[in-house]
Amino acid sequence: MRKIKAGFVGFGEVNTPREMVERLCREALSRLPEDQFDLIVTDPVRDDPGGQEAARAVAELGGHDLDVLLVCVAGWIPSHTVFQVIDPFRNTPMVLWGLSGWRENGRIVTTACQAGTTALRQPMAEMGYVFEYHVETLDGGDPVPAIGDFARAARAAALLRGARIGQMGFRDMNLYATLYDGMALRAKIGVEVEFFEMLEIARNMEDCDAATLAQWRKVMEDRWHFTRPAQPQTLENSIRLAWALQRKIHERSYQGLSFKDVDGVKKLLGFAPAGAMTLLHEHEESLCTIPENDTLGAVTQLMVRQLTGQCAAYLEFYDFFEKGALMGVPDYVPPQIVQGSVCVTPTAFGGFGEGLLNVSKIRTGPVTLMRLAQSGGRHCLHAFTGLSMPPPAWEEAGWQPPAPQLPSLRVDFDIPMRAFQNQVMGQHYILAHGDHLAAVRALCRILDIQFLAS
Repeated sequence: MRKIKAGFVGFGEVNTPREMVERLCREALSRLPEDQFDLIVTDPVRDDPGGQEAARAVAELGGHDLDVLLVCVAGWIPSHTVFQVIDPFRNTPMVLWGLSGWRENGRIVTTACQAGTTALRQPMAEMGYVFEYHVETLDGGDPVPAIGDFARAARAAALLRGARIGQMGFRDMNLYATLYDGMALRAKIGVEVEFFEMLEIARNMEDCDAATLAQWRKVMEDRWHFTRPAQPQTLENSIRLAWALQRKIHERSYQGLSFKDVDGVKKLLGFAPAGAMTLLHEHEESLCTIPENDTLGAVTQLMVRQLTGQCAAYLEFYDFFEKGALMGVPDYVPPQIVQGSVCVTPTAFGGFGEGLLNVSKIRTGPVTLMRLAQSGGRHCLHAFTGLSMPPPAWEEAGWQPPAPQLPSLRVDFDIPMRAFQNQVMGQHYILAHGDHLAAVRALCRILDIQFLAS
């Protein structure tokens, strides 16, 4: 994850001692984590009669491709001076950051920061700026964590614009919940989706030479635990598919991938792709993948990836408990979310040929689950938190005996079960370890998509 590209400009009235404004701004800057922010800083701006300081700030901040602009009010400032600086950046997400006075010799000393911010909030909202308003308080309130959440969301929004997802095939199993509006997606979120045919990949699989087969097989043997030996052809099929997909991903610079699974790889190529996808993630740690041509699921994965830096694995709902769900996957999980080593088993489901099924255990703990969807003609995002724990013993009917324990979790939701059921947006939800709701909510605000919270 690259650092957040943030502009920083402080403000204070011309009659306020300049050293006070500069000190407050330096202290604010010092609290922004250096490992997260790449800062472009201009000196504080005052309401000088000729507007030279505002013009100087615009010139110094201009020319930088900013994710977010931090508008730091360190004292009372007439609003017109602030707008003179920020209006050239009106398409950049902003934080209106009000600093605080301090205590000295038993009394409060203030530069009237919050007079400045309260005079700005409503005009900024009415003029259509995309921003969040955060203030410090005299009794110790610290807005920096919330500013960080918004800044990460702004970075994610910037990285999503122009991101490219590859789709092998279209509308696996003729599902409805995986469909999407390509023009609306490009216009609102900025993600481009490219389709390519499975025939291209099948032909590319033939180009995988003996040296590559041996090299990639060594990765499997060194990093994975096999519950029992797999047929040589099963291993070769998985390697050839993973290698061919990687070649396509590099050729088109895909950040995400979805593919025709049941009616595609399994039906037409004759084997399950789980081993190939697990192997692909061993070589492409930053890639997001999801089966069944789930476009909006893939976009959700990119959102999670850009917000958190995590691999954004998918899970689907198998059954419900009174306060949560049994969630799992009938194929693979990325090694990045596995507890312990990757564990695979050769097996078959229904009438499909043998493939490598990933049966690894998934890391547990607090999680955020989310999914992008379209409802009533506009995009929305449903997100909620929960506590994940090891699943009970279970099996999915139809697997070759003895039935495998699929990668899965029991997740107890932090929202009422009925509220979840009334808002659930599909069978696939994207997993992020930890609580990321604040950043998700901020991203929805920046992208102007509806945030669904229960």
